[in-house]
Amino acid sequence: MKDIPAFPVSFKWGNELSQYNGMTLRDYFAAKAMQSMNSRPDYDDVPAVVIAADAYTLADAMMKAREV
Repeated sequence: MKDIPAFPVSFKWGNELSQYNGMTLRDYFAAKAMQSMNSRPDYDDVPAVVIAADAYTLADAMMKAREV
């Protein structure tokens, strides 16, 4: 799985052109999944580390679906 940037930005610093890749697309998908999970009552008592792992599992599935 590639580390595809979610929000790449090119900018000029003095005379040098640089690029900031920001977070990866996988991180962005995981953040969105985690946001959704945190709003569900059935996740109220779930430890954060479990929610994070579940979010990355969903993110990996989304990344895999993009390959089709």
